[in-house]
Amino acid sequence: MKVVLISCVKTKKAGKHKAKDLYDGTWFRYAFRYAQSLRPNKVFILSAKYHLVDQNKEIKKYEKMLKSMSARDTRAWADKVLTDLSQQTDLEKDIFIILAGEKYRKYLVCHLANCDVPMEGLSRGEQLHWLKERCCR
Repeated sequence: MKVVLISCVKTKKAGKHKAKDLYDGTWFRYAFRYAQSLRPNKVFILSAKYHLVDQNKEIKKYEKMLKSMSARDTRAWADKVLTDLSQQTDLEKDIFIILAGEKYRKYLVCHLANCDVPMEGLSRGEQLHWLKERCCR
């Protein structure tokens, strides 16, 4: 199974929406479009508040960011994501593609046997350019 994990973004629409529609930043829109182009079996959003979120789950706008969390809290967040992920995927056999920054993936990648981070090492601006090139041809 191919699974794409996309990090949440700061910009969100007011109210309650499906996760794929809640996040309103340019980066997220391009990342989601790119994820869809990969024809994955599942797409999940890595949410600072809700942890692992199915793209179609309805959630409310929130104001929480991983970058403001301590290393201990980030590790606890990742543990919860991994628990949720292990209930819906096979951490050993499935292929995971992570479209997320270092803080979101730091404690996840070592638990995923088949993991690809295609934008690793790129700045946010470089990531946006990379995504635009791949989904707007």
